[in-house]
Amino acid sequence: MIESLVKIKLLDVVALNTSLPEHNLLVGQVGTIVKLLAPDVYEVEFSDDQRQTYAISPLHNSQIIRLHYQAPEFRESLLP
Repeated sequence: MIESLVKIKLLDVVALNTSLPEHNLLVGQVGTIVKLLAPDVYEVEFSDDQRQTYAISPLHNSQIIRLHYQAPEFRESLLP
C-alpha cells in the first residue's frame, strides 16, 4: 500500500480513523503531529477554529491517517 510508504513527520496534519471516546475524540477529527514519542507513536494536538487546543493524545500510526492538500508525485518504484 502506498500510504504506508509515506512517513508521518512533525507538523503533519492527520485525521483519526477510530473514535477515542475516553478522550472525547471522534473518527475524522483533524489534528497536528506535535511530537514524535517513539517509532510509529505521535503526540497529536487537536484545536478548534480559534486555535484553542481541546485535546492532546499519544496515538499510534494505525489510529491516524495523514492528510494531503495536493496530489503527491509518485515515482514508478512506489507503485505496486
